[in-house]
Amino acid sequence: METAEIIAIGSELLTPHRVDSNTLYLTRQLNSIGIEVDLKLVAGDQETRLEQVVRSAVERSPLVIATGGLGPTEDDITRKVFARVLRRQMVLQHDILQTIRARFRSRGLEMPGNNARQALVPVGARVLENRLGTAPGLWLEKGEVVIVLLPGVPSEMKAIFEESCLPSLSQRSKGFHLVTRVLRSTGMTESQLDEQIAPIYTPHKNPVTTILSGKGEIQVHLTGRAQSREEAEALVQKVADPIQVKLGDFIFSTGDQSLEQVVGECLLRKKETLAVAESCTGGLIAERITRVPGSSRYFMGGVTCYSNRSKVEFTGMPPLLMEMSGAVSAEVAKGLAEGIRDRMGASIGIGVTGVAGPSGGSQEKPVGLVHLALAMGSQVEHRECRFSGDRERIRFWASQTALDMVRRRLL
Repeated sequence: METAEIIAIGSELLTPHRVDSNTLYLTRQLNSIGIEVDLKLVAGDQETRLEQVVRSAVERSPLVIATGGLGPTEDDITRKVFARVLRRQMVLQHDILQTIRARFRSRGLEMPGNNARQALVPVGARVLENRLGTAPGLWLEKGEVVIVLLPGVPSEMKAIFEESCLPSLSQRSKGFHLVTRVLRSTGMTESQLDEQIAPIYTPHKNPVTTILSGKGEIQVHLTGRAQSREEAEALVQKVADPIQVKLGDFIFSTGDQSLEQVVGECLLRKKETLAVAESCTGGLIAERITRVPGSSRYFMGGVTCYSNRSKVEFTGMPPLLMEMSGAVSAEVAKGLAEGIRDRMGASIGIGVTGVAGPSGGSQEKPVGLVHLALAMGSQVEHRECRFSGDRERIRFWASQTALDMVRRRLL
């Protein structure tokens, strides 16, 4: 067993109101025992369509895991559909029924009649105890194919999978190990990054390389498979090392760390402190910095100075500077950075001002124009950026660029 397929069942997952987190959890757990997920599907509660999905999955995959649709209501059809595809009769298991009744009685309630559906089990299935809810999981086999049915409630699904499925699946995974390393970069587009590193990774089929564009960053995922963890790590290392050399300081993390976490570690290591004066970002830089526990050790504080008056009052910037250059200018960004650094007693100051839109732009200063400055010691660094997209995208990219300026300065 080397690959798996996951089916998330429930019409609510096909709406914009519910996010499927179960498949992410299951993928992570399966990868940890050397099983790759090569297909994920989301299917609604339409019986004919779901039967087609299930039939195809059982025919093509050695391991099929389905979540959802094991409840007591009319639209909970997972058991029935899988039983039909596998040509198994459904039988009522009285011990399950008694367990469900006892769970209701413990809460001072009578079990509704429709909960009896949850005690219907396809012939030959192994029942997986659900300590947290009324829907037990089911383990079925058809020849060499393993089928696992789990409830859709995340807490119940996780408990059943870890207690009743993971040990058995580990024994069937042929002893393979998967090792994944994530290289996170910022400051390059996806196409620019791929052009740089494609000659490095394309000759290698193991590890598998995947490039993902995320919010403010590009991620390079390297996944190696081998009989031992050490061998898999060596395969990943062989490709990761030259990629890191090629991309240099565009890479800010080789794991799960966010840019704000990396910046915090740099500030601590260098024994520096930071203060920010933000106009168009509206406090977003400070908010990101303070997401990190312990940021009070290096973050002195920040101000959101939207009006021209507040820019002067909060940072001590000369009013004449504002009049001569305008609020959105390199000179004002530098004045904000120097002023907030001195006012807060920090060693580094960041100033940002710009036009986030959707209105307020002009031909000379269009929407997306942002000036950023970093003041440290006697030096003041300035960057002029022109970001595209809506207001939130412009604000985020401005905050990302500001944090990256700090990181690169401390390097």
